[in-house]
Amino acid sequence: MTRPLRVVVDTDTGIDDALALLWLAGRPDVEISAVTSVYGNCSVDDALLNIGSVLRLASLEDVPVAAGAAGPVDGRPAHLAPYVHGADGLGDLGLDRSVPGVVAQTSAEYLVELANSAPGEYDLLPLGPLSNLALALELDPLVLTRFRSTVLMGGSGPFPPLGVTQTVDANVANDPAAARAVFAAPRSELVMVGVNVGGRTILDEAAVQVLHRSGTPVGEFCAAVLESYMDFYQYAWGRRVSPAWDGLAAGLLVEPRWITASVDGPVAVVPDGLLSRAHLLRTAEGLPVPFAQEEARTAPPTKVVTGVDVEGFLADFVGVLAGVRGAGDR
Repeated sequence: MTRPLRVVVDTDTGIDDALALLWLAGRPDVEISAVTSVYGNCSVDDALLNIGSVLRLASLEDVPVAAGAAGPVDGRPAHLAPYVHGADGLGDLGLDRSVPGVVAQTSAEYLVELANSAPGEYDLLPLGPLSNLALALELDPLVLTRFRSTVLMGGSGPFPPLGVTQTVDANVANDPAAARAVFAAPRSELVMVGVNVGGRTILDEAAVQVLHRSGTPVGEFCAAVLESYMDFYQYAWGRRVSPAWDGLAAGLLVEPRWITASVDGPVAVVPDGLLSRAHLLRTAEGLPVPFAQEEARTAPPTKVVTGVDVEGFLADFVGVLAGVRGAGDR
């Protein structure tokens, strides 16, 4: 029997993070080896509470948990998103939450310890701002070379076609300095699952109804938090839908066959008005951009996802959360 993937999840546990964790927990070919917390969708304290709730729901209370960064590495105030995820990060549904047991190390310290304890054995899945990873790189500049792969939810893919705007690149915008450190660092494979593909991977009301009908605690929880998520996203598209976001990054880590197109190349963090984005240094037509020459010359290549088997991913994602599909189902 093939050994399960050993995944370390770094998360600012909002609604889509919670679904990603529960999907990973529902896949028999995956072991959630540790969860490290960070601010972002909510405060780092709420992220810890939400990690505890999700791990209890998945009967994974023994998974090690670490407490991480409460704000950006440059000391700026943390920007949180209560208007998207609720003040508690999980839709303000009045869930019974309690702090899980945490290891003595910080998230950054624990990431370094895990990576060095078994080089090449763990896959890293960052789902929030990259602050913990940047702090880990300060402790060990080669830490990302010791993970088998790093698949992160963040970035914006290549520059978009003329006249096309993109969803906010929140995980990069929340800590641009940390993102710059990660994209410039030595590493094994680094995969960027950005808003360019995440924004096209949509959970709709039919998916929510499948989860409601599941009759399982996991399915009912997922349906309830997705209803809250849709309360926000209905004003973006005029319908009750929400992108899978972090669930897609988890899916592409476990099932890279769902990546239908990608481009390898240097990524730079660039200004986008008041915020920042991480872009592949190519235009939509594949041409080089006229700036960021230093990053183009020195940054290691990143695998930038540009196409996804949306139907295949969503069928498995919703099925696993509803308890009706497992690894290997087609």
